[in-house]
Amino acid sequence: MANYIVGDIQGCFSELEALLNKADFAPEKDTLYLAGDLVARGPDSLATLRYVKSLGSSAKIVLGNHDLHLLSVYHGIKKVKQNDKLDRLLSANDVDELMSWLAKQPLIQQIPSSIDNKEVAFLSHAGLPPQWDISLALKCAADAEQKLASAELTSWLTIMYGEQPNNWHEVTNEQERFRYTVNALTRMRYCFSDGSLEFSNKAAPMKNQYANNQAIYPWYSLEKIPKCTHWLFGHWASLMGQCEQDNIHPLDTGCVWGNHLTMLRWDDKKIFIEPAHQ
Repeated sequence: MANYIVGDIQGCFSELEALLNKADFAPEKDTLYLAGDLVARGPDSLATLRYVKSLGSSAKIVLGNHDLHLLSVYHGIKKVKQNDKLDRLLSANDVDELMSWLAKQPLIQQIPSSIDNKEVAFLSHAGLPPQWDISLALKCAADAEQKLASAELTSWLTIMYGEQPNNWHEVTNEQERFRYTVNALTRMRYCFSDGSLEFSNKAAPMKNQYANNQAIYPWYSLEKIPKCTHWLFGHWASLMGQCEQDNIHPLDTGCVWGNHLTMLRWDDKKIFIEPAHQ
């Protein structure tokens, strides 16, 4: 019985299949955690969603920004982007069922402790914002998940768009709380020195990096996560799985951009890699 965590698939289904075969993944006894962005840009988002959904309780996903954007497109809030290659998915005969299932997925998952039972691990698409502790992150994520799973889904998806407030301490109402939560857990890479979110930079960290004449920092360099607590995330492909902090685990290695798909077996920290097929 093993727990596997895979980075952003983004419709690269053949690579996912090959990676799971390489690791001898067996859904009857193993669990697959997915770091969000199951869809968009790759060739087969439909097969990816169908497969992950078919795994039932053996698959544990967190929503990414592309997954949420897909829900907005499906509900008529946003227009489909041609380079997202979602036409076949949106015209599938089971699209209603798939979108209903997707909207009910969480923003944070806790991963079971490894064999020594001393580690605590969490997974979100973009990380843990420095202005939150873990308990607040779990509370805000649960609140947002409840809204996305509700009958008011379309209203909340509309509210989701926008980059303000980017500072948790400036949140004044329920709508702003929801938007900040979604942005922090699905879009964050860099933060300013006070922990507020910065959205424009995607490059790998460099010394003396600035945005709008202000210094910016990788979110995890400002986050004080205890050493026995681990945070796993996707979203930031330019990191290519590299981080100087032992308890921070980036998993997006840009398969959809021609690099490779990465999966971590949590129990023994073994890494599996499948090069991009296209």
